Amino acid sequence: MLVGYGAVAAFFAVVVIAMEKSRHDGTTLSDYATGGRSFSAWFGTMSFLNTWLAGSVFTAFAGACAGSGVVGLYAISYGLLAVVLMFFLGKPVNRWGEVHDLRTQADLLGLRYNSGAVRIIAACIGTAASIPWIVLGMQSLSLVFSKLSFGRVDAYVALFIGVAFIALRQVWTVRFGTYGLVVSDMVQGLVAYGVGFLAILGMLMWLFQNDHGFDSVAPQLLTLPGPGSELGPLYLFSIIATGATGAWCWPDIFVRLFSVKSPREVQKSALQAAPIMFLFSAALYTMALLASSVPGVSDAPDHVWFTMASVVGGVGLVSIAGVCVVAATMGNAGANLQAVGTQIVNDVIDVVQGRRDDRARSAKVAVAVVTLASAVAAIATAKMTSGLLNVALVSYTAICQLAPTILLGIFWRRGTASAASASMLTGIVVGAAFEIAYPMSIPWLGGLTAGVAGLVVNLVVYVGGSLLYPAGAAERGRVDALFDSLDATESTATVSHLVSDAHPSARRRSLL
Repeated sequence: MLVGYGAVAAFFAVVVIAMEKSRHDGTTLSDYATGGRSFSAWFGTMSFLNTWLAGSVFTAFAGACAGSGVVGLYAISYGLLAVVLMFFLGKPVNRWGEVHDLRTQADLLGLRYNSGAVRIIAACIGTAASIPWIVLGMQSLSLVFSKLSFGRVDAYVALFIGVAFIALRQVWTVRFGTYGLVVSDMVQGLVAYGVGFLAILGMLMWLFQNDHGFDSVAPQLLTLPGPGSELGPLYLFSIIATGATGAWCWPDIFVRLFSVKSPREVQKSALQAAPIMFLFSAALYTMALLASSVPGVSDAPDHVWFTMASVVGGVGLVSIAGVCVVAATMGNAGANLQAVGTQIVNDVIDVVQGRRDDRARSAKVAVAVVTLASAVAAIATAKMTSGLLNVALVSYTAICQLAPTILLGIFWRRGTASAASASMLTGIVVGAAFEIAYPMSIPWLGGLTAGVAGLVVNLVVYVGGSLLYPAGAAERGRVDALFDSLDATESTATVSHLVSDAHPSARRRSLL
């Protein structure tokens, strides 16, 4: 226990020292939310990975491969599709963010659609979908501290330790905002996916040397749902599509596009992230799949990471495995809390009150309040983890309903504010109705999930509404100027003037 808890304490101290050395305490809300838009590609790469590959990849996702088989590899597919989107989103999002002082995902939608309603709806959906994952992130550390106690601390006490630990970590999130998060992501990412990858390679070598190869995997774990399956032939397509389209709808992921210093650096980050993500994810999930034949793994698939660490390396490797999960969880939980707190202030409270606050203090207070509320919720729902997990998984149904508004809005000029508002709300309602009626997949739609069914209706409403009720001439001119500014050679001031009606950052007035 001393070794396990001591390893986590030592790692935490290194992360804190790295953040304190940065000596960056932004006073403006823009600086607090975006880290001063100052980071290079490698920082952007590690920040994206440490936000995307949460601690759950070592537990829930690896457990899915150990318990359900190759279907769990779908996470690799939609993760790589998310990186492809990152490459193409880099230019418009990063450039508009810098020119128009955008701070959040909803802030960008306010610029694109010139609508306070779109901005508030998007912020509320993003916040509601993120909260369950914040709570689950806090709860997930109970497994870590339970395992690292080597039987001396039960799961419930370990939950209190985990919640206290992650809440303490947020002291620096509140202080430094995105800048501190990105700096810490570099340290956390190197440990989680660098040291973690080496540990995975060691586990794979042990598996092959001890006759736990692919021929030892149960045949039912090597099949995918297809025609004739209970889930339906379109189920696998649906879960990949939901993950890929929802990837850049998460507020904490999206803000990473603002923190890197140029569109070119964002695209370099995408090119760097793709091979790292593929190699790490493929190795981890392959290890988990092969470990399914190891005694004890099938009894608790979610514990496969720690089970294998114990078998292969004893106390030392279990401690390293625990630190890897802590490192990944710290990055994801911190990013979620910072994004949600900032969005509540910037895109709900300020819009409703008709102002454009440029002080970081209000965002810091919001992040602190969300952290405290999440910690209380994590403890209060300690014995409802399975139910909360279902809520978190359902949140994917909700978050992907932002996709047409965000993605088509960024790449298609004809989308309108009214169509965007209607499509998001319609998608949420349809997705929720199908989720209640068909929690897994919809048989009469070939196995489509509720999220994809809602997304189809959402897309029809967005495109149909934009074409049937097009924007007026003035709005079309504003949007054309916004898109044309991406390739223009005018100065920042001139470009900002061309779209001065787009956003209150230009005229210091509310979107409402």
